[in-house]
Amino acid sequence: MIHRQTRRGAAVAAFLAGCTLSSAAMAQDWPTGPVHIFVGFPAGSSPDTIARLVAEPLAEALGQPVVVENRPGAGGVIAVQQMLARGGDSFGININGPLTTAQRLIPDLGYDPATDIAPVGLIATSPLVLAVGADFPADDLAGFIEAAAEPEAISYGSVGEGSGAHLTAELFADAAGVQLFHIPFQSYAEVTTSILGGEIDSGFMAPSAALPQVEAGTMKMLGVTSAEPFAQVPDVPVIAGTAGLPDDFRAELWNAFIAPAGTDPAVIARLNDELNTILADDGVRERLLAMGWQAQPGTPEDLAQRIADDTALWGGVIDTVQAAE
Repeated sequence: MIHRQTRRGAAVAAFLAGCTLSSAAMAQDWPTGPVHIFVGFPAGSSPDTIARLVAEPLAEALGQPVVVENRPGAGGVIAVQQMLARGGDSFGININGPLTTAQRLIPDLGYDPATDIAPVGLIATSPLVLAVGADFPADDLAGFIEAAAEPEAISYGSVGEGSGAHLTAELFADAAGVQLFHIPFQSYAEVTTSILGGEIDSGFMAPSAALPQVEAGTMKMLGVTSAEPFAQVPDVPVIAGTAGLPDDFRAELWNAFIAPAGTDPAVIARLNDELNTILADDGVRERLLAMGWQAQPGTPEDLAQRIADDTALWGGVIDTVQAAE
């Protein structure tokens, strides 16, 4: 009996190994036709530019066309929905919102990021900076927090309820023990214009959006939300551990490569390998940094963990905001 079970176990192991090898071999032959990448923002936007930066070398590596499909709407959600609906060789490059906060903010989302999405890999991250006008009375975070001691004495702009800028500001306010007054706008350009015009006091925005104004002497950056100094603005202090804020304070935007759940794991592995090779290229890394993004190669498991961590982080902020309304 023992010998029979041993032989049976060996046969099962051999069968499974054969399946694994067969799947890996099929992935090397894949794809046999065009690959479609759904992007949730219009042509010329930052996510679109990142997608096209990846798509060109990916097409060369795969030996098939990689078609970028722009499906803007609902902060990137429409592209995820259409990627899932189309099936086949359909993938996505999208920002964090549709994978972390959309389920809390959009009724009838139509998909569950935890069960309907297969992570392929993180592409790039970008922190936000706390920006104020050049005439703002404080030059550092401690001074900003002191100025905000009275509830809603300091206003900030964002690109709308539930946006990364809005939730980051609320995360900061909670960590600093202050109450800020939120004014939503349609775009970062409007936020910047309103800060420069003295209509609002501050805003969390991408470093690349604030940098031209800082260089012109019309704006100041008081802190950056990454865990370490950001290469595009290396002299801006990190918020974490400054002026009494927690050492683990972090808020980052990110772009990631995703697939529908059920995609062959060997295909996921191959895409991840090709993606990491692309992100290791110095030219790609330099172009990303010029746009305000830092390349972040890694594994599908790394992206899955980032999605889980940020879903919990921003879910807590959303709960706080909704409880205060």
